[in-house]
Amino acid sequence: MTESFGARLEAALAARGRLCVGVDPHASLLSAWGLSDDPAGLERFSAIVVEALADRVAVFKPQSAFYERFGTRGTAVLESTIRQLRSAGALVILDVKRGDIGSTAAAYGQAYLDPSSPMYADAITVSPFLGFGSLRPMIEIADQSGSGLFVLALTSNPEGPSIQHARTADGRTVGQLILDEVSQVNAGVQPMGNVGVVVGATIGKTDHDFSSVNGPILAPGLGAQGAGAADLEIVFGDARRSVLPSYSREILGEGPDTARLRVATERALAACEVALATTS
Repeated sequence: MTESFGARLEAALAARGRLCVGVDPHASLLSAWGLSDDPAGLERFSAIVVEALADRVAVFKPQSAFYERFGTRGTAVLESTIRQLRSAGALVILDVKRGDIGSTAAAYGQAYLDPSSPMYADAITVSPFLGFGSLRPMIEIADQSGSGLFVLALTSNPEGPSIQHARTADGRTVGQLILDEVSQVNAGVQPMGNVGVVVGATIGKTDHDFSSVNGPILAPGLGAQGAGAADLEIVFGDARRSVLPSYSREILGEGPDTARLRVATERALAACEVALATTS
């Protein structure tokens, strides 16, 4: 039987520390690195990230759109980057935010979560706003293949609260409804479920209950987006033992020098270890 994503993630975090590095090669970052905004620059950027960090960071989160914008040549770079990161022992969460129904949802699962696919990743981000039940085909494929999903719940963008904080008929917020649905999927799974949630580190203290998710909580928004490691305790409280902090520009802004990239990564990891430490 294929080892579950939850088990593989826990092992990776224990070995390398609780940190995710977002790989977002937007045009301005390529320019800042002295690289051309084309497939050649993209390939060089990705190669530097792999060389500097692939063997020391537990999880990477490439943003698919920044590769897709170059068409098939960019997608080929993404496929190669995913393979190289995974070959170095890291896990890869492909940030694609897919969501659809029926056979289309299943096709997305096959594209990203089937080990025979050229775009195979350890996990992907997904959107539940066609109804949480629409994710069922992808959840089933993830379970079969030992892959994972991260479901958008309470995101760090300023437009999110207009939907995610809206109240359902039973009084829960939409965000809490998603957290509760994920809790049901993960109930009883050890060491943690294969379905995680995305909760921005920028959202501040809320009344949302993260304690029963029993899966990883991916927390973007750290660094350039405004949140600091100390915000992890404010947002997540005792649930922070399940949090996977994600930095992007705070680290990648130190490139293309590999030594500076490594120092920035170590600094972020150290800050997160302090913030995520629990006494219980």
